[in-house]
Amino acid sequence: MDDITEEMYQLIKTKVREQGAYDLDAYSEVVDEVIDYYLEKGKIDDDDNMVFIKDQLMAMHDSATDQLADDESYD
Repeated sequence: MDDITEEMYQLIKTKVREQGAYDLDAYSEVVDEVIDYYLEKGKIDDDDNMVFIKDQLMAMHDSATDQLADDESYD
């Protein structure tokens, strides 16, 4: 995973935790929000492969939600 995708993933995990967006549909919405945010900030642009980026981030759903569930069990 490249640096920008890792950065996006960390932001996604934060937003998922804040919003309680653990199911796949809610996670997908968070992914879209983060991609839009990075587009607005100019960190990524339309020349980047958006489908690949989204697919990569969506593939991390189980890992993200499992990790967050483990983190919350320690609270």
